[in-house]
Amino acid sequence: MKTRATSRPKAWFDDDSFWTLLKPFMFDERKWLGAEQDAPLLEQLLGLEPGAKVLDLCCGPGRFTLALARRGFRVTGVDRTRGYLAEARKRARAQKLAVELVHSDMRRFSRPGAFDAGISMFTSFGYFKKPEDDLAVCRNVCKSLRPGGSFLIQVGGKEWLAREFRPRDWNEFGGNILLEERTVAPGWTGLDNRWILVSKGRRHEFRFYLRLYSAAELAGLLKLAGFRRAEVYGDLSGRPYDNTSRWLVAVGRK
Repeated sequence: MKTRATSRPKAWFDDDSFWTLLKPFMFDERKWLGAEQDAPLLEQLLGLEPGAKVLDLCCGPGRFTLALARRGFRVTGVDRTRGYLAEARKRARAQKLAVELVHSDMRRFSRPGAFDAGISMFTSFGYFKKPEDDLAVCRNVCKSLRPGGSFLIQVGGKEWLAREFRPRDWNEFGGNILLEERTVAPGWTGLDNRWILVSKGRRHEFRFYLRLYSAAELAGLLKLAGFRRAEVYGDLSGRPYDNTSRWLVAVGRK
């Protein structure tokens, strides 16, 4: 007797409607301006030499890809969302910036010895239920770096989130309303999120998971992935990571 093959349920990050409908919220003009302001801080923290090759992992519509290209770096942006890559390509052409944009899953992208540095910005890390997937991402980036290269990850730190945790929030943007509901996963391993977007009279509901890392956990992950050492900071200026830090910035040095 033949059995019918069943397809796996789609992961939340593979739902294009999530990225399309929420793009105005996640990538407003303030966020684009912020990337321009943060680019020189990245340059300094990573110790980038003129013309260095940089990997922007989960580049989205290209905020940091374009900001770093404007500063003379050779940037490769990688993302799984074709619509975001198309926007990044359009902006690059309009600004006469030469960048490489690659459609790929960050768990699979690897280009051994090709880059001087890699970045993962604005909590684009920790999407996967399996922690070994995060390890695979870090290992692939480590392999893709030249000796002496660095990989920077910017996420919301577990320490800050535990202190400032809010189970519910709402935001209004461009005539849309976004309701956010969060539940802590067992052992503070992550957050289960439920977002409801009300846009043009229609209701859209999304559920997604984000793995949480403390400073020690994220530094340990980078070392396990093959980085020679790992440093943690409270922001991109290199301020020490402490109880007041909103962001956790971890840098693995190969």
